[in-house]
Amino acid sequence: MNLKAILEALLFVTDKPLHLEKLKKLLSQWSLKEIKQALSELKNSYQSPDRGIELVEVAGGYRLQTKPDFRSYILTLKQTSPFRLSRSALETLAIIAYRQPITRREIETIKGVDVSGTLKMLLRLNLIKIAGRKKGSTALIYATTSHFLEVFGLKKLSELPQLTDFS
Repeated sequence: MNLKAILEALLFVTDKPLHLEKLKKLLSQWSLKEIKQALSELKNSYQSPDRGIELVEVAGGYRLQTKPDFRSYILTLKQTSPFRLSRSALETLAIIAYRQPITRREIETIKGVDVSGTLKMLLRLNLIKIAGRKKGSTALIYATTSHFLEVFGLKKLSELPQLTDFS
């Protein structure tokens, strides 16, 4: 069977990025090197300007997605508004992303306001998670999730813009 065709079918039906470990388990008759090569070839074939989708690496895995150029058409079809967060929620999420792991009190010290409602909403959206408790304390510590990486199209946190980029 054609490895690229199988990979394309798997990527087409999944709703989460597929990690190499999962692909290796599903495709045990091929080596990891062969799988990586096939993914690379697929990615290159989707880079053509006459293709409407692309293969991207996000949150440690691979997924097919529509190219950003076609966003307005997709939104018209779906007749939904894009994912939106309030300015306060984005500020809180940015603080967590750049300072994680971080406690609610530390976030509130930076922002100067209560963030308990915002934290609950970000937890419900699965953009952040409770990563444990601060050593020697009962305070919860927060960190971003792999869903956060997916939503923002990042492979890993190190791809976040440097804070100096905003100066």
